[in-house]
Amino acid sequence: MKPRLEVCVDSVESALIAQEGGADRLEVCSNLIIGGTTPGVSQFKQIRELCKIDLHVLVRPRFGDFLYTDAEFQMMKEDILMFRELGADGIAAGCLEAGGGLDIKRMEELRECAGPIKLTLHRAFDVCRDPYEALKTAVHLGVDTILTSGQAAVCTKGMEVFKKLLLQAEDRIEIMAGSGVNAEAVRQMAEKFSTLSFHMSGKQIIDSGMVYRRQGVSMGLPGFSEYSILRTDIEEVKKAKQALVKVRGKKYDI
Repeated sequence: MKPRLEVCVDSVESALIAQEGGADRLEVCSNLIIGGTTPGVSQFKQIRELCKIDLHVLVRPRFGDFLYTDAEFQMMKEDILMFRELGADGIAAGCLEAGGGLDIKRMEELRECAGPIKLTLHRAFDVCRDPYEALKTAVHLGVDTILTSGQAAVCTKGMEVFKKLLLQAEDRIEIMAGSGVNAEAVRQMAEKFSTLSFHMSGKQIIDSGMVYRRQGVSMGLPGFSEYSILRTDIEEVKKAKQALVKVRGKKYDI
């Protein structure tokens, strides 16, 4: 299984930057500031037209937990079918039961909706009760990738869990490290785990082009300026890709 670098993007501009920086695959979403939600149709269509690498789509109807109402779950299924038709190469999604286990019935339905394209179990995995049981279930369901921090705040703190997951996976399912991924994290982890893939956002904050700025009015998250924009940093992507290539050497198929 060839390790890869996936970059999560929430704008057309960031998608183009990530592709130029050397991303092997993109995860397309909206609202990275809150961990990502399902992207808009026009946003995805523009990225699909402009980017030649594989595109996976995050299907997450809202911020927060992964215990969804019937209406939210219906939205997820319809969105997966729609993005398949629009040319997505894969879907990233996940559902949990209230007790912390994977919702097997709903995951089966998501796998069915994804059909021939790839399915990633996203970081709902990191808040499940038993990661090893969840991995076993994911393999049984035909999930292609598990995106995880090793159930830690950042992936470099989850080394012991990654070791166990990779041994259990036995190349039956891709394990992809996310949260806190940068060039240094890639160096640390790729040297230890030869089959590990990586997922990063590489965000930087750029200043708005607005000249007139109304003060004291907030449209969203307290403490985050309305005049700050998150955008992928091409240098961060390049450095992470170079680190992966250097560690993998000739084994990495660029």
